[in-house]
Amino acid sequence: MAYCVSRHRTVRRRAVEVMVGAVGVGGAHPIRIQSMTTSDTQDVAATVRQSIALAEVGCEIVRVTAPNVAAARCLRDIRAQLTAAGFGHIPLVADIHFLPSAAMEAVEHVEKIRVNPGNYADKKKFAVREYSDGDYERELARLHEAFSPLVRRAKELGRSLRLGTNHGSLSDRIMNRHGDTPLGMVESALEFVRICESHNFYDIILSMKASNPKVMIEAYRLLVARLDAAHRPYPLHLGVTEAGDGEDGRIKGAIGIGSLLLDGLGDTIRVSLTEDSVYEIPVARALADKAMSLWREAPEATTNDQGPMSKMTNGTDETDQTDRTGAPEADDPFRYTRRPTTALTLGESCQIGPGHPPRVVVRVTPKDLANPVALFPLPKFAETPAEGLLVAIGSTAELAEVVRGQPAMAAHDSFLALEVAPTLLPADLEPLLAGLPPGSLLVRAFAGKEAGAFREFVGLARRTGCVLAGAVTPSALDQLAPVLHELGEGPLLFTLDDPTGPADSGHAVGAYRRLIATLHRQGLRTPVWIRNTRATAIHGDPSFLSRLLDAAILTGALLCDGLGDLVSIETEADPARATKLAYNVLQGAGARSSKTEFVACPSCGRTLFDLQTTTQRIRARTGHLKGVKIAIMGCIVNGPGEMADADFGYVGGAPGKINLYVGKNCVQYNLPSADADDRLVALIRAEGRWTEPPAAPGDVPVSVS
Repeated sequence: MAYCVSRHRTVRRRAVEVMVGAVGVGGAHPIRIQSMTTSDTQDVAATVRQSIALAEVGCEIVRVTAPNVAAARCLRDIRAQLTAAGFGHIPLVADIHFLPSAAMEAVEHVEKIRVNPGNYADKKKFAVREYSDGDYERELARLHEAFSPLVRRAKELGRSLRLGTNHGSLSDRIMNRHGDTPLGMVESALEFVRICESHNFYDIILSMKASNPKVMIEAYRLLVARLDAAHRPYPLHLGVTEAGDGEDGRIKGAIGIGSLLLDGLGDTIRVSLTEDSVYEIPVARALADKAMSLWREAPEATTNDQGPMSKMTNGTDETDQTDRTGAPEADDPFRYTRRPTTALTLGESCQIGPGHPPRVVVRVTPKDLANPVALFPLPKFAETPAEGLLVAIGSTAELAEVVRGQPAMAAHDSFLALEVAPTLLPADLEPLLAGLPPGSLLVRAFAGKEAGAFREFVGLARRTGCVLAGAVTPSALDQLAPVLHELGEGPLLFTLDDPTGPADSGHAVGAYRRLIATLHRQGLRTPVWIRNTRATAIHGDPSFLSRLLDAAILTGALLCDGLGDLVSIETEADPARATKLAYNVLQGAGARSSKTEFVACPSCGRTLFDLQTTTQRIRARTGHLKGVKIAIMGCIVNGPGEMADADFGYVGGAPGKINLYVGKNCVQYNLPSADADDRLVALIRAEGRWTEPPAAPGDVPVSVS
């Protein structure tokens, strides 16, 4: 079952065109940028101002919440005033939860209606109940009756619909049959797709949002595989919901959205940040531009009058869980599992392989090695250590200098990684390598024709107690495989020498997938090092935001597939910043926790408190709690399931009132806002998850502008 044309090149999925007012989505249109107003919808003037502000910075589709009929009626004036101000070309989307009556009012005034399949016409209490087959069919009949009027009216008026599944608010019937899973998310949307198609209505866009990028990625992949096999290939709206703010929010959004865009999926996107909405647009624009710079056109596909399209193929690009040589991929794209690898020890004690998280390598200079503790103060970097220090070696004189400086590294407990020039021979290196600690990493590039040199360097590593990191292309690895099978795998790991060569068309994620697929085909469990370098950068400006997005897409996409044992971000001149960024990407991908994680929703008209200031205030109190996840949500409209991965929840229950959760269970109701922060800390203490903050916080300020 394939979800994209190629996992190694960005071949755009051929979605059908859906018009949102005058803006085309899917088809041959570019990726469209969306955001959402945060004002009370009944404050018409404020909502119009925010809509104009979004349009002026490049937002192409604006969403406005319609929590009730009164708010939905206000959309008429908002639409009229936005048009009068010269922004009639910007379509409006009404965001609907629970109330079909609000949807029926909103459809009269705006170009698109977003409904949540988990709670449309469903006044659920998020209770667990059992459904017989008969109960389930009666629920579907009730849903058909409740949703059909909106479908028919949208068809009459030429409106479009977004069926926006949310991981946190799956219906009781879906939870009964499929649980809180990506499959449940997909089936939730398909229930509504079938109703639309029963009325010959096809102006549909779908989304599968979650706060966990792994869940979100798997859900979209499964949706496409199911959708394109049995329905029309409807356009996709991509987003990671409740991603948070600052660097963390941008990283989470880029991991989920960017990895799917590079697989050719996605026609419109929103980067959800707990910040003013205008700050979402530059991030979304950068992600869209990066993806479109890599696009290749998909092959022709067929359609019939009923809508389903045939499976898209393109000769050797058809993947169906295989690489381009026909060998099975090393990962299952529909289910997360960590790739099994052989165990290695780098330096004195840095373990990689089974049961160990991906390790962080940082590029430094020989001068930095003279005093690594000054560069990475031990207390400050206690939770985010530079576990490997990478330095380029161009001559034996430079290597001798590094060896002489070894005593300075003893206190830092980092392993040494030496990237040696191809001109340096084993005979030149061996006398000096003998002076390095066991487990030092020797990095060297190998072409396929260098089987002899590869054999010599494997021998050198074994004699000196080093580990060899071979930088290769997938084709070179195939040519070196006989040596590997002859000599055995250890002590060895691999990385890519040319991750953006012609075979991969600039798709570094695809190049790493091909490398790992080659190892899998050869029956090798050799660990793999994901390196972010200038060569892996996708089209974009040289700003820190662009580099951050590149790192999040490459490293995050692979980690979310269970691939990668070492990571490095070598695009940053400041080693401390590179270290912090690497750990933030690991945290965003759910691969390694080094600090508190916040699941914080973006503001909207439903929000019952100021999310930005509240998130910043709670972070100041709890940001030191490594391994603790806190959900900060302005309301519970998306359901407590959105906090499925969170340890604690801080949720708006009513104006001026806060509800506190442990997991998905509400344990304290209607606390006054003034007391809620202290009560949250007390709850964390009572649950045994509190530790006292360090005397000197160890964060590294990073600007994302």
